[in-house]
Amino acid sequence: MTKDIREDIAWAKINKDVLKSLEAPRKLYWVIIFIALAMIGVAVGCEIYQYQTGMGVSYKNNSHVWGLYIATFIFWIGMSHSGTLLSAILHLMHADWRKPIYRFAEAMTTFSLMTAGLFVLVHLGRVWMFYYALPYPSERWIWPNFQSPLLWDAMAIFTYLSSSVIFLYVGMIPDLAICRDNIHAGWRKKLYTLLALGWEGTDRQWRSFRITYLTVACFLIPLAVSVHSIVASDFAMSQQPGWHITSFPPYFVAGALYSGCAAIITLFIILRYVFKFEEYMTLPILKKTARLTFAISMVWTYLNLIEFASVWYGHDQASKDVLIYKATGHYAPFWWGMMFCGSIVPLTLAFKRFQTNIPVLFVVSILLNVGMWLERWMIVAPTFANGYYPWTWDHDQWPSFVQWGIVFGSFGWFALLFMVFCKVFPSVSMYEVKEMVYHRSQASKKNGLATKGAH
Repeated sequence: MTKDIREDIAWAKINKDVLKSLEAPRKLYWVIIFIALAMIGVAVGCEIYQYQTGMGVSYKNNSHVWGLYIATFIFWIGMSHSGTLLSAILHLMHADWRKPIYRFAEAMTTFSLMTAGLFVLVHLGRVWMFYYALPYPSERWIWPNFQSPLLWDAMAIFTYLSSSVIFLYVGMIPDLAICRDNIHAGWRKKLYTLLALGWEGTDRQWRSFRITYLTVACFLIPLAVSVHSIVASDFAMSQQPGWHITSFPPYFVAGALYSGCAAIITLFIILRYVFKFEEYMTLPILKKTARLTFAISMVWTYLNLIEFASVWYGHDQASKDVLIYKATGHYAPFWWGMMFCGSIVPLTLAFKRFQTNIPVLFVVSILLNVGMWLERWMIVAPTFANGYYPWTWDHDQWPSFVQWGIVFGSFGWFALLFMVFCKVFPSVSMYEVKEMVYHRSQASKKNGLATKGAH
């Protein structure tokens, strides 16, 4: 029987390996940082040009008011859901194999939300007007407009982001104390001392910690589901053809879990190599993550087919026309690309030999997220290109270089935040890996005694 992690790893070695990752990652780390900064530079330049010239450079002066920015906003919101949601669910299910990888998955959630929020501001154009989207009390009922989907998204992002940061931070407190006790000087010592909140590892502190962490995990599961359901309601509440579908909330939640799991595989492989975590981010854990991704991909495919069937056999001719237009019209290559990357490519994860093949999994995970980005693009663009009103039919509309530049830079922004986090804070939970090693060693001793007694 394969083990997720070795049972004979000394606790001091776990501390040494994880703390070493904060000081000496491989040279590839700095290459990633440099590329991320270059991508951010491109995005900043495009945003300055858009700010100075006007939203016309992003083709916002026509009927396609929701374009690449909103599609990418939904993509990043979806990316954020899998980390914290799966961490909370697997924590409640006592799945030990999550322990070496849940920390970076939760960090992925936080930084994906921070990236998604930028697209709301970019889409506004007048960035300084962002406060109109904040859910503050308005006695005169002028601003904000609680019927606006933009306000729903702002409320969802702020709620989920604050809760995810709390969940991430609470889970790091014991590890921050380990960092505090092993680093003797400098700004890191001061930072860890401040964030550790005087943690000493007493029995009372551990009891309070367990209760708090469990409570936040229970709170986050319905919150994560409701947040992406709210994002789905941006579309489902409208009367636009192809959007007014009751299955959108579970479809969006499944898509969010799908893209998030694919991103976890990508980041798993990158961290495993860059920070030398081969002993902790093991192939059995990667196999379980791949199987989970495959299961969620089949759920997403099923919900996709349900959506197509409900439109095809329904009585809304306009929605049927949009569906046909997706498959045969101007956006057909991207729609079929979505179907291939989202429903055909994950079938490779059903084969055992590919579930631990790192090069194959890396390519597959990237293709899965390409498919999920295309899925968001296919939700937004074809409806505007073939909606109820002929004056909105603009088949030749394609995102401008300004839009592509800002979207391109968002990936650099996420990569920079994520890699800096992994350099400053432990991306592998030391105390939970120790618990995992201890429990498995105790189980092995009991099995050995039972076998000896049987003989």
